[in-house]
Amino acid sequence: MQVTSDLAAAVRARRFVLGVTPSHGIRDVLGRAAPALDSDAIVINASKGLEDGTLQSIDAIYRDVLPARIAARATYLSGPTFAGELAAGMPAAIVLAGHDRETCSAAQQALSHLHFRIYTTDDVLGVLIGGALKNVIAICAGISDGLGYGSNSRVALITRGLAEITRMGVALGAHPQTFAGLSGMGDLVLTCSGDASRNRRLGLALGRGRSMPDILGEMTQVAEGVKTAKVAHQLAAKLGVAAPITEAMYAIIHAGVPVREAIQALATRPTRSERD
Repeated sequence: MQVTSDLAAAVRARRFVLGVTPSHGIRDVLGRAAPALDSDAIVINASKGLEDGTLQSIDAIYRDVLPARIAARATYLSGPTFAGELAAGMPAAIVLAGHDRETCSAAQQALSHLHFRIYTTDDVLGVLIGGALKNVIAICAGISDGLGYGSNSRVALITRGLAEITRMGVALGAHPQTFAGLSGMGDLVLTCSGDASRNRRLGLALGRGRSMPDILGEMTQVAEGVKTAKVAHQLAAKLGVAAPITEAMYAIIHAGVPVREAIQALATRPTRSERD
């Protein structure tokens, strides 16, 4: 591996370009890299999130900043994987989404030399929505654990969180079955329960009484769920989709509502059918 601060040199004449910036940096970084990309380059996105302001998913940002041919051939990697375990060579499974079958297959073969099994899908939007919104649910699961509410509460949040993510994804045009797969349920379970999850750890700290400024001031990595909670709150309102867990996280993180007050409101809201 070679390290360089020259963005153009890093991507020039490369067949595969892996995009791993936090979601709020994609437009700037990929936009500056775009002129140096080879016309046959296959961009593999590994970022998760939704763009603040535009409410766009990552594939839409790619279409805005990359040449049309490169954007159309881009692929999107998502699923239940912690980087430390992958680096240690532990096995895992992940999903690669893309609209172009040829480039999706090429990226699948290139990445399969690593220690995980890769499945492909053409539901780009479903994979991206699952990867973004699970971070918001994971903060709530962490809060629940930080409050000492136990396993029953965590599983309830995971299950109802999946229903919430699916509702929003389907309203945007994603396939409902995608959310039962690796980039949906798989990633959600890992992020809500794994100790290496940054979003879960942030929630744990909130549940134990820490303030958001103090928590963020000590973090050296990005917890995507913080920004995504705001965007998802706005997106749910735009779509007219019920997203009570997202609303509770928005209230705590961005509106300053006390943790116990927001969680109490979430737990005591009007009852409904499980299918709703």
